[in-house]
Amino acid sequence: MITRHARARALTLAAAMLALPLSVSPIVVRPAHAFIVFDPSNYAQNVLTAARSLQQVTNQITSLQNEAQMLINQARNLASLPFSSLKQLQQSVQRTQQLLNQAQNIAFDVQQVDKIFQQQYGSVSLSTSDQQLVADARSRWQNTVGGLQDAMRVQAGAVTNIETGRAQMSALVGASQSATGALQATQAGNQLLALQGQQLADLTAVVAANGRAQALTEAERAAAAEQGREQRRRFLTAGSSYQASNVHMFNH
Repeated sequence: MITRHARARALTLAAAMLALPLSVSPIVVRPAHAFIVFDPSNYAQNVLTAARSLQQVTNQITSLQNEAQMLINQARNLASLPFSSLKQLQQSVQRTQQLLNQAQNIAFDVQQVDKIFQQQYGSVSLSTSDQQLVADARSRWQNTVGGLQDAMRVQAGAVTNIETGRAQMSALVGASQSATGALQATQAGNQLLALQGQQLADLTAVVAANGRAQALTEAERAAAAEQGREQRRRFLTAGSSYQASNVHMFNH
């Protein structure tokens, strides 16, 4: 039988034990990422995604390069030809035009041609004096000589322009061969056509001047024949009143 004293002692001991702090070892919890887990399927998917992204970037770079090259080609095609022969061609045409404008006596003018031919190359009037007939014949002769000289001057000018045209053609062909774009090649071709046009203009001027000289020669011949008939008529008419007379020669 437990005595009162033993019971009190047991209660005291139990109270003392409850008063002591409890010593409990802490539980360490590791974070989830601290554990390395390799997932082959996930890794393959990541590699495939990265490869696709790299291919897209490569395609974009290629597209940008193509667009840049296209812009460069467009810039070349729009680049203007640095060489121009327009001034030289215009000067050649002006020289030929000046020679035609300097035509002597009868200019290259329709109204003036009609007026001169009516005055000097028409039918001989019966009332025209002998002195006027001689003056008209001399005027026609001067027209013919002037026309021949004008033709030779135009021919000389055309020959002079040949050297200028040769130099321009050489420069234009070189510019065409070294053209960097479609516009430069087209402009070089257009200038070559302009050079051919200038040469055709010179040829036309030569043909016109030669035709003018030939026409004046034929017109003078026709007018001379008409004047000769009139002078023969006058001589025959005057011969009916001719009276013979003695003529002394060498003082005999």
